[in-house]
Amino acid sequence: MASHPETKIDCSKVYVKQSTFSNEQTGDFDGAFAAVAFKKGDLVEKGMMRRLPEGFDGNTCPYIFTWSEERPNKTWGMGSGCAPYYNTCKSGTANTQMVRHFEKDSFEIFAAEDIEVDTELLHTYVSLKWRTCFSELNDIVHKED
Repeated sequence: MASHPETKIDCSKVYVKQSTFSNEQTGDFDGAFAAVAFKKGDLVEKGMMRRLPEGFDGNTCPYIFTWSEERPNKTWGMGSGCAPYYNTCKSGTANTQMVRHFEKDSFEIFAAEDIEVDTELLHTYVSLKWRTCFSELNDIVHKED
């Protein structure tokens, strides 16, 4: 089904299932996967961000997004669609890139390389290295550095 031309959210080319990174050590968790093949530069998904109330501490919650360029970050958002299920990886190795439009509270996710159907979609969390809720994850991602 084609999405409506006026929609602000379209994740029709992505699906969610158990992540390929799930194992006995990490436990089961989900990931986002390509439902279609993408060429580098293709739009994978677009969506909206719902800002969370002032005072919310995103350092304690891994399921929300850093939603500003200020540091320390004080603005957090809850993403639409499949975006919350994209897992992370080292900078420079992700197969997608999220472009944030803070003024519109929207985002677009583009293919950073050609992506085959059923490939897990990854992007590098901008806050991976400094958010306390990601400290263990950061150690895992960067264990070989």
